[in-house]
Amino acid sequence: MSYRPSPSAEAGGHIEVRRADQRFATSIDWLESRTCFSFGAHYDPANTHHGLLIANNEEIVAPVTGFDTHPHRDVEIVTWVLSGALVHQDSLGHSGAIYPGLAQRMSAGSGVLHSEKNDTTALGPNVDAPTEPVRFVQMWVIPDAPGGDPAYEQLEVGDALASGDLVAVVSGLPRHRDHSAIRIGNSDAAMHVTRMVPDRAVTLPEAPFLHVYVVDGAAELEGVGRVEAGDAVRLTDIGGLRLSTDATAEVLVWEMHSALRPPGR
Repeated sequence: MSYRPSPSAEAGGHIEVRRADQRFATSIDWLESRTCFSFGAHYDPANTHHGLLIANNEEIVAPVTGFDTHPHRDVEIVTWVLSGALVHQDSLGHSGAIYPGLAQRMSAGSGVLHSEKNDTTALGPNVDAPTEPVRFVQMWVIPDAPGGDPAYEQLEVGDALASGDLVAVVSGLPRHRDHSAIRIGNSDAAMHVTRMVPDRAVTLPEAPFLHVYVVDGAAELEGVGRVEAGDAVRLTDIGGLRLSTDATAEVLVWEMHSALRPPGR
């Protein structure tokens, strides 16, 4: 990646709403993919990131298919499964299924190979093949420094989310060092999840950059109005807004205290 963390270069007090149908879309026989930022064959130089977040991809993968072994380096990869089970296998020796409520982080560091498939038969000879698609969101941020040791971590957070609160699931922020959140190698970023319930509003963190992504249901965001599944809101220098619902909703919130800029700027 040709970006490095910088102070809040994009500051200015701004709200940008991107609706579900504005995402880049890929549809092939085994994959339905919707990306919030430029990714792969989809490139828009004005839409490469927000804050420190460079990928927010929602994927639906058909049974017994998926992403074959491929490389990554110098990126923090967070995977959040919404339905089904995603089988992860990597060159560090990790192998297992990620399911709803189990958060996963892979730090690619100096380099790692992994595969991600909707194929539980890879876990053993007596495991039944899946019959339903797996749906998940994968998110990428750049680490504080390149070339670190690759690492992997997962955490069961389903019980914590039952409260309806905004739960820090993945974080590199100093204030979460004593928290149960998975650690990532970026000291300016954290990803929160809320499974919202009626009449229990949550308050977004105070941070120069926030990315709010609705994965299921619908909610009301102060200053924005109604946001629905697939909608994303990019907030710059606007924190502390209230998010509420009259039904149920699941929302992913990235809190970021610096941004990216090209070298030389």
